[in-house]
Amino acid sequence: MTQANRAAVVGKPISHSLSPVIHNAGYAAAGLAGWSYTRIECAEAELPALVGGLGPEWAGLSVTMPGKEAALAVADAVSPVAAAVGAANTLVRRPDGTWYADNTDVTGMVDVLTAAGCAAGVTVTVLGAGGTARAAVAAAARLGAAEVTVVARRPEAIEDLRPVAEAAGVPLAGAPWDGNPAHARADVVISTVPKGVADPLAENFDWRPGTVFFDVVYDPWPTPLATAALAAGCRVVSGLDLLLAQAVGQFAHFTGVRAPVGEMAAALSAAVGLPVRATRSAG
Repeated sequence: MTQANRAAVVGKPISHSLSPVIHNAGYAAAGLAGWSYTRIECAEAELPALVGGLGPEWAGLSVTMPGKEAALAVADAVSPVAAAVGAANTLVRRPDGTWYADNTDVTGMVDVLTAAGCAAGVTVTVLGAGGTARAAVAAAARLGAAEVTVVARRPEAIEDLRPVAEAAGVPLAGAPWDGNPAHARADVVISTVPKGVADPLAENFDWRPGTVFFDVVYDPWPTPLATAALAAGCRVVSGLDLLLAQAVGQFAHFTGVRAPVGEMAAALSAAVGLPVRATRSAG
């Protein structure tokens, strides 16, 4: 059997992805000669055929939008966290040729927030109620959050998150997207919305010094909301930190080797010209 030595990130669009920078730097640093990591343009409906056609040299796939829900359907087995969230960002080829789906977005968020000083009992506000918000709710539960408040435009979108919160065992409250300054008073604020969506909130939020603000956006950086949070004395984490943290989990899945996180972080930082934090659990 051919040794598994290929991996890729799949999604649409995908040309912007920085994942190859991170993973290939890791392969080089770990001495994994012959390993390569590429990008594959793949729409959600195309994922089953793509996965079904991969040869034994493929170790796994990083799955980004819009295929995270479809990744669950093509897998032969699913991790508990991916099942609870209803999405997977990682497909791993197991020795018997079957596929295993996991969600390292959740563990990555936990690592990033823990490194930022978050501890059990925190209150969490999540901006947005889409796919990334699912991971944020699950991560908050793993951190031992006392409560999660989801701020969104559509009440029905908030209701869609309740099964995730119930499975994770964390109380969930909903709030309208009305620019209420109090939304920023939580111990942790996580913005999961696309770039530009939260910009108008920068003028209204009543930040509390010491709050951890985690913005999953990293281009452009800093966002207006991150700038306002920094000015108020908050601890700010960017999406680059999450991009690295979730890749570290995938690297270990694909290769069976502990990720050389320092070299991976340095490569990502050099590619974007911004600092990237290596998380505690990543080494």
